[in-house]
Amino acid sequence: MNELSYIIWNPGLSIGPFRWYSLCWLIGLALAYFVVKRLYKEQHIKDELFDPLFFYCFLGILIGARLGHCIFYQADYFLTSGKGFVEMLLPIHFLADGGWKFTGYEGLASHGGTLGLMIALWLYVRKTKLSIWHVLDNIAIATGITACFIRLGNLMNSEIIGKVTDVPWAFIFERVDSYPRHPGQLYEAIAYAILFIIMWTIYKNNQKPTAKSQQLKVGSGWYFGFCLTYIFTFRFFIEYTKEIQEAFEASLPIDMGQILSIPFIVVGLICMFRKQKA
Repeated sequence: MNELSYIIWNPGLSIGPFRWYSLCWLIGLALAYFVVKRLYKEQHIKDELFDPLFFYCFLGILIGARLGHCIFYQADYFLTSGKGFVEMLLPIHFLADGGWKFTGYEGLASHGGTLGLMIALWLYVRKTKLSIWHVLDNIAIATGITACFIRLGNLMNSEIIGKVTDVPWAFIFERVDSYPRHPGQLYEAIAYAILFIIMWTIYKNNQKPTAKSQQLKVGSGWYFGFCLTYIFTFRFFIEYTKEIQEAFEASLPIDMGQILSIPFIVVGLICMFRKQKA
C-alpha cells in the first residue's frame, strides 16, 4: 500500500479557542439563519415572527440529534443506568474515580436532529400561526448549507469514517488507523452543498412573475418533500461506503442509518406529490 497516493488527514481538533466541530455547526446554523431571514423578507413575513425561529430550530436540532444518537445507537448504555441517563442529557462523562469531566455532546444523530427540528417547527407554528407548509419549505431551502457544514465538522473530527478502499482520493484518518478509507463525510458535504444550490435556483426561478407552477411555490410542501427525499435517499446509498457506527449493526441486513432513512424518504415523496388545495 503506497500511502503517498492517498490524502493523509489529521487536522487538530481546534482552531484557536474553538473546536472545529462546534465551529462548523455554528457556521452552518448562522448561514441558514441569514438565508431564511432573506426568504422571510422576500415573502413579506413580519420580523417579529422570524425572531423566535432560530431558537426553536437550534434547540430542536440539538435535543433531537442528541436523543436520536443515544436512543437509536447506544440505548444499552444511556438507558440502562442513572449515570448514562444523566450523560444523555448533560454534556459530561462520569469518571471511574467518582468524578466527572465536561466533554460536550459526544454523539449526535442526523435522523434525530431532523425529527427534533420538525417537532420544534410544529411548536413554532402553533405559536406564530404561520402556515406550516410555508415554514417547512423555507427551512428546507436553507437545510442543505447547514447539513454541508455539519458533515465538514465530522470530517475535521475524523469521525463517521468510510470503509477501506483503494480509490485515489481516499483519506488516511491518522487519528483512527493507517488504512485508506472513503471520505464519506466529504461525499455528504458535497451532496448537501449541491442540494442548496438546486433548491435556491428552483426557488428564485419560481419567484419570477412569469412562473406558472403552483407546485413549486413556497408553501406547497414541495421543497420540504424534495429536501427529505434527496438527503435521505443519498444517505441510504452513501451508507454502503461507511463503516458501521455500533457493533450491533453488523447483524442487520442494512445499517441503522439506512433503516432510519426509509421513513423520511416516504414522507418526502408524499409531501412532493400530495394534492394541493384549490
